[in-house]
Amino acid sequence: MKQIPMTVRGAEQLREELEFLKTVRRPEIINAIAEAREHGDLKENAEYHAAREQQGFCEGRIQEIEGKLANSQVIDVTKIPNNGKVIFGATVVLLNTASDEEVTYRIVGDDEADIKAGLISVNSPIARGLVGKEVDDTVTITTPGGTVEFDIIEVNYL
Repeated sequence: MKQIPMTVRGAEQLREELEFLKTVRRPEIINAIAEAREHGDLKENAEYHAAREQQGFCEGRIQEIEGKLANSQVIDVTKIPNNGKVIFGATVVLLNTASDEEVTYRIVGDDEADIKAGLISVNSPIARGLVGKEVDDTVTITTPGGTVEFDIIEVNYL
């Protein structure tokens, strides 16, 4: 399995979710199953079937997170000397050359991506177009909404 790039914060969030699922959610589901069993006939017991389904989702998510963490490559961009190049974990300030609008994006792992918060996946078209470029470069990126040209104003390793 290939390595999954993650920021320090992204790895922390996954560990927190894993801890919650194992220490809080799993015991809740086990209690719900036990309680539903006490209600008798399991074939027609909707609570029992719902709890078993939740258990399946919970266990699946636990395995998924453990797999991601086991194959993660945690990259702490603050420990890398800033040479002005756009890399995984960097925060990039861009100027849309057509609209003169300034946008700031941080390039993160797939699990952390949240466009509303300015966090874009390293696998997104914008991030793929930016990685390897540097301050003062002009990049043309093809997005689902069309082609956009950006000037790279600032690259920070925060």
